[in-house]
Amino acid sequence: MNIVLTGSLGNISKPLATALIANEHSVTVISSRPDKQKEIESIGAKAAIGSLENLNFLTTAFANADAVYCMIPFNFMEENQTAYFKRIETNYVQAIRKNEIEKVVFLTGWAADTGDSILLNQLSDRTVIELRPGSFYTNFYNDIPTIKEHGALMAGFGGNDKIAFVSPNDIAGVVYEELTTPFQGRKARFVASEELTCDEAAKILGQAIGKPDLNWIALPEEQLLNGLIQSGFPQQLAHDFVRMQAETHSGKTFENYLKHRPELGKTKLRSFAAEFAKVYNEQ
Repeated sequence: MNIVLTGSLGNISKPLATALIANEHSVTVISSRPDKQKEIESIGAKAAIGSLENLNFLTTAFANADAVYCMIPFNFMEENQTAYFKRIETNYVQAIRKNEIEKVVFLTGWAADTGDSILLNQLSDRTVIELRPGSFYTNFYNDIPTIKEHGALMAGFGGNDKIAFVSPNDIAGVVYEELTTPFQGRKARFVASEELTCDEAAKILGQAIGKPDLNWIALPEEQLLNGLIQSGFPQQLAHDFVRMQAETHSGKTFENYLKHRPELGKTKLRSFAAEFAKVYNEQ
């Protein structure tokens, strides 16, 4: 198969591309960074360097594809994240239609509201698999400065709040499966590796870095909002983050997840914690 992947050589796309190439699929990897071209080519993939906002580029990159894996990278410079997502989705839809691509795997998120998704609504005549992964293990890397400064994890949720965590490697495995397994129609599939309370996750990470009493503190919404804005988040994006985290804190997100509970992946947080400790100790 000819398969096009977005996401450059990120935590999902790199292992995904490697697995596809190992099984003799032809893979093109889209990246906005010219410095990634040699690395992409070194693993046996074709590099398509350009912006997802450029419809002509995207249409050319999707040419001759049997299937595509689509994700939308956060752009923290965008004040209106919803409008930004809709622009990228609109480009995806047009490039997919122009090239008559029949299968699309679209990455969203376990807390995302996909009811107004342009891609899902306008590709009703195609095979579309929406993947809804839980909270990435790799997001914990962003918490290292907070742990070192405050001795705790902090977010709009914490304590006994239940979270579906996921390894990017397990997501890559599911994307591989959906891209290469015959299926026609539409479906949504949640992806998770382990279900833990925030305090349970903090304990596992804390043990790995020599802080067995590490806590995960749920911040009041106003404090979280002010902190995000002070750190440089655009106003609207900061409000969106606070809203999503409040829904996680209330249990709404996990309750919805339980309605579609998947078989858990093989990569548990304790395994990731060893990698986390190495990065933690290097910073």
